[in-house]
Amino acid sequence: MLAAALCFAVMGAFVKYCGDYYSSAELVFYRSLFGLLLISAYALWRNLSIRTPLIKKQITRSTYGFISMVMFFYALSHLPLASAITLNYTSPLAMATILTISHHEKPRPMLIAALVMGFAGVVLLLRPSLHMDELLAGGLGLLSGILAGLVYVHVMQLGRAHEPDWRTVFYFSLTCSLGGGLWMLIHEYHPLRSEDILPLLSLGAFATMGQLTMTRAYRTGNPFVVGSLAYTTVVIASLIAYLVWQETMSTQSWLAIGGIILAGLISVYSNTHPKK
Repeated sequence: MLAAALCFAVMGAFVKYCGDYYSSAELVFYRSLFGLLLISAYALWRNLSIRTPLIKKQITRSTYGFISMVMFFYALSHLPLASAITLNYTSPLAMATILTISHHEKPRPMLIAALVMGFAGVVLLLRPSLHMDELLAGGLGLLSGILAGLVYVHVMQLGRAHEPDWRTVFYFSLTCSLGGGLWMLIHEYHPLRSEDILPLLSLGAFATMGQLTMTRAYRTGNPFVVGSLAYTTVVIASLIAYLVWQETMSTQSWLAIGGIILAGLISVYSNTHPKK
């Protein structure tokens, strides 16, 4: 998960860089096409079959992941890098809540406290954003995190059903390539520029490595420990944003980010220590 955190932080930086020219639909398409070609080449080289008995769950996971990624890329293009990634990383809160409900458990006081703290952190983080574009981006970033929590539950279930990491990433990349491509047909198209080829290839490469390592982490590790380690993405992204764009945030924004991270860790702890 630490490797995935590094990859996703760098991916976010490339999305922000390319987002000045390309739309979210185009970035999703280019990002996913690279992964699809890479995984397809690997499957052909190893003579692996893409047939799966879990096709319904793969499609469900991929569809949720596609919607979440479109929202996340839009937020990355319109918000400070650390803020957009923090909103997306409310996913451990969502995952803890979904697993609690699916197990028909009564929410524990600790989880309720984490949800309240996380919501307060989100409000505090978005309060300075008075422009409509930033409010929309913030709302979509938050929704992307909620959907990502649902995605990670599906990834965990696929892993426990012994579905290979590469096959899960293949179906996700295929769905996002088709969805992004269809969206591009009805959206304003920006011609591919030669100077953008390397950044777009880098975006796809880091995104694919992040997906593979994240999928492996949720398949083989404790999902709540993995979810807590995912927050290192915020730290790495903050450092990248400062070094590349000289982005600095107010004390209030950092307090909000800290509150959201702490809420995620509390939710992780509350589900790592189940009732007897």
